[in-house]
Amino acid sequence: MKGLKVAFVSFYLGEYCVRLASGIAEDSDTSVRLFLPKKEAEPYLRLLNSPVGLQLFDMPRMRHPFKHVQMLASLVRQIRSFNPDVIHLQFVHLSFNLFALPFLKNYPLVLTVHDALIHPGDADSAKTPQWVYDRACHQARERIVHAPQVKELLLQRMGIPSDTIHVIPHVLMGEDSALVEEEPLSEVPEVLFFGRIWEYKGLEYLIRAEPLITSIVPEAKIVIAGRGEDFGRYRRMMVHPDKFVIHNEYVSDAKRATLFRRASVVVLPYIEASQSGVIPVAYSFCKPVVATTVGGLPEMVEHGRTGYLVPPRDENALAKAIVGLLRDKALQRQLGENGRRKVNAECSPEAVGRMTRRVYGEAVNESRLSSIPTAMTS
Repeated sequence: MKGLKVAFVSFYLGEYCVRLASGIAEDSDTSVRLFLPKKEAEPYLRLLNSPVGLQLFDMPRMRHPFKHVQMLASLVRQIRSFNPDVIHLQFVHLSFNLFALPFLKNYPLVLTVHDALIHPGDADSAKTPQWVYDRACHQARERIVHAPQVKELLLQRMGIPSDTIHVIPHVLMGEDSALVEEEPLSEVPEVLFFGRIWEYKGLEYLIRAEPLITSIVPEAKIVIAGRGEDFGRYRRMMVHPDKFVIHNEYVSDAKRATLFRRASVVVLPYIEASQSGVIPVAYSFCKPVVATTVGGLPEMVEHGRTGYLVPPRDENALAKAIVGLLRDKALQRQLGENGRRKVNAECSPEAVGRMTRRVYGEAVNESRLSSIPTAMTS
């Protein structure tokens, strides 16, 4: 589509947004203006494609309502001044959706729905009521999801037309150098669990699997990196605390790179899921993945080719899959290389950007059709 102008708006997911906006802007006929909080954007500005226009803003805490109103009013003015053909909103933001979107209703809205329902125990997402997520989904002209299972759940719950929900892979994330440089495996076998720690992540099943793993691979370490709910209950589950390396904190990009480079295998023992940004990162570092058969994870992990799939809540199956990889470095390497090829082909910013631009075309064309008087279309 010639001369398409896109206002890409988000309040979170800095790396994801910078990489995706850059991929969308690969088309010279598409002008992208990225609206992102300074705190989210600044660590990733080196990754930003030069054609992308950048509009940074400060995001105050909700306990400062006057500053929040100023931020929303400024965003509305800036978006209107840009006069986009389409607004692409990443993730639902409570005040923006309730108080800013009504002033932008003349612009077609594309919404990326990362989760069709709030995950069990996810306290961060639960700060925004489910009805706010649902309302935004109804307001959108087109929706993007990262897994077929998320689309099916939206269809079941909300009755949205199927042809307005588009399944597009999660964009590749991780250090660029990892895509071309093969990192040596750690001397000590390391099993990495990475990301926010909430009930639905199933961390307890990896902890239960540890005695089964270390009975066969005694030198193995279980590395847990991330923060979320109170970690005390997980510590109390550990039969052999010395077999665990814990980073219960915010993990910087540099530290993330170190953790993934050292890992022998990356594990997602989730009991519920939509999709995962962890898997593309693992693949970009050429690491095999063991994941459960929930949500969209089976779409991302090809069993026996890029990793292994096991049933959820089954520490025995989880341990068996992990041990099989820890005992075979050649297999680790082969599955990791397969994963890297997969993520390059399917999840590169350029590939995901092309698919996303097609969704914009649908939104804009539908908007133009709806503006034609009925008498002219009959």
